[in-house]
Amino acid sequence: MKKIILASKSFDRRELFKRLGIPFETLITDIDEEKYKLNITDPLKLVKKLAKTKALHAKEIQLKKSVDAIIIAADTTIDFNGEIIGKANDENEAFEILKKLSGKVHNLITGIAICQTNDPKVFIDSDITTVEFLKLSNEEIWRYIKTKEWIGRAGAYSIRDKASLFIHRICGSSSNVIGLPMHKLYYILKNEFGFDLLQIN
Repeated sequence: MKKIILASKSFDRRELFKRLGIPFETLITDIDEEKYKLNITDPLKLVKKLAKTKALHAKEIQLKKSVDAIIIAADTTIDFNGEIIGKANDENEAFEILKKLSGKVHNLITGIAICQTNDPKVFIDSDITTVEFLKLSNEEIWRYIKTKEWIGRAGAYSIRDKASLFIHRICGSSSNVIGLPMHKLYYILKNEFGFDLLQIN
C-alpha cells in the first residue's frame, strides 16, 4: 500500500486519521504562513493556497528521499463577517476571539490539497461549515481558556473537547470543524487516486 503523509502538525487531524485506522506518517512543513496572510484577504483563497503550499513543500521533501507517497495537507481558518480569524497567540487574544464569536454565527473554512510524489497534479478542494455559539459570559470564556484547548486552533476553540458545550448548532461537516473534511478526503482519494479508505484493514 502506498504510504500516506499527513503534512500537518495538527493533533486533531492526526486523531481523525487514527480513529479511522488510516496508516500515516506526519510531516510538519516549515512555511511562512504570515506572508500569505498579509497578501491574501479572501479566507477561501487563503486556506486553499496554504494547503497547496504545504502539500508541495512536503512533496519536495519526500522526493529527495525517493519516497512514493500520497501527501495530504490542509489549512483551517474562521470567516467572521469577512474578518479572517486564525489561531490566538496568547490568552488575552483567545479571550477577544471567543468574546467576538459568543452568541454569533461564523464560518469555519478548511482548504485541502492532495498530491502524489510521482505525479505533478495537485487536487485542491475546500469545505465550509457554519457554527453558531451560545452566548457566553466572560467567566465562562476564561474558564475555557484555562483548559488550554484553544492553543494552536483556529478560532481559539476545539469542537471535539470542552468547547462542544458552547456550540448551539452546526450546519455542514462536523469533521471539518475538527480540522479536515473527511468526506472530501474520502471522495478525492477514491476517485482520483483509487485509494478506498473503507478497504483499509
